[in-house]
Amino acid sequence: MIYPLVTDLAADGVPVAVTCRVLEFNKQGFDPWRASPVTDRDWADAHLVNAALGIHADDPAFGYRFIADELPEKGVTAGENRVQRLCRGHGIWSVCSKKRGLNRSRGHRNTMTWWSGTSPPRHRTSRG
Repeated sequence: MIYPLVTDLAADGVPVAVTCRVLEFNKQGFDPWRASPVTDRDWADAHLVNAALGIHADDPAFGYRFIADELPEKGVTAGENRVQRLCRGHGIWSVCSKKRGLNRSRGHRNTMTWWSGTSPPRHRTSRG
């Protein structure tokens, strides 16, 4: 959010109207934000993340699906997609998750290929 910058510049004596015009957004949005800088959604997300961290601390093997199933017991209702988004954003994931794609080599196949020539074709590399 860019409104804290407007507040800082206003404290330095720069008019709010000038700051909003230079930053190219409406001044009408600044006044409601100043009245309530934390939105209801941000507040609810903070409570949900706090509950998810508590559940994850009890059992680190829990991923976002299990956390979403346990949240109603804590008194928090949220959809699985929202829980996934917040867990991903705050680094909450299962310690037993699979790491995919780290050890795969490009062009590797499990089948054996026979060539009619004297040597197999060379794979292209980044060096040419």
